Amino acid sequence: MNRIDIIMPNYNKADYLEEAIKSVIEQSYHEWKLYIIDDQSNDSSSKILEKYKKKNNIEIIILNKNKGPSFCRNFGMRISNNEYIAFIDSDDYWTVNKLKNQITYMKAKKIDMTFTDYTPFIQKKDKKLFLKKTNITKKIDLKKFYRNTSINTSTLVFKRSILGSTRFKKLEKLEDYIFKCDFLKKTDAFKFEETSAYYRILSQGRSGNKFKNLWYLWKLNKNYNKLNLIDNLISILLVSYNSFKKYGFK
Repeated sequence: MNRIDIIMPNYNKADYLEEAIKSVIEQSYHEWKLYIIDDQSNDSSSKILEKYKKKNNIEIIILNKNKGPSFCRNFGMRISNNEYIAFIDSDDYWTVNKLKNQITYMKAKKIDMTFTDYTPFIQKKDKKLFLKKTNITKKIDLKKFYRNTSINTSTLVFKRSILGSTRFKKLEKLEDYIFKCDFLKKTDAFKFEETSAYYRILSQGRSGNKFKNLWYLWKLNKNYNKLNLIDNLISILLVSYNSFKKYGFK
């Protein structure tokens, strides 16, 4: 069986961290190693991580300084060494067959990069309000991604062989958007037809301010992706539309 490295950055997500870890441990595919990079959390994350520090296939790294999610994911990729790489955010969680089915599909079709649909939900105290699952197009190239950024990082699986020098950039936000853009400059992404993850929406999260995010997306498209005015406007309008379809005004 091919092994996969899973990279989980964590910063102050103690309320949800264990659910994310358990969704990896309970996978029907067992050839994995989980790297948890704690970004100097100051909540009770350390107490949860203590429970798992002796597990052979879990490696916990506590940073001595808060360095942000880009550093955490890049560090995880640097110390990992298996054929496949996946990410899971510490406030998301997976379905039990996510790895088994997605990797089987990638091997059968000889595909380097895949994603899946996911189910967003709103966390209100101890209650979960589940929204409609996504219905993303089956194949995404760079042009399509500029117009619909729906590939969720926690659904992504790719082969290390295509990683090359691609890394997460240190940005104020949307670092995962630029990471995926850089990947899609090298290869298309294909959807495995399964809903493999649950994406938690937190009002206090970095993605909470939609208008600031759109302004930041505009700047990234201009400065990093070198989109012209018309293409950038189309990107902003369609990303807004697709976000509304997924989440409404949430």
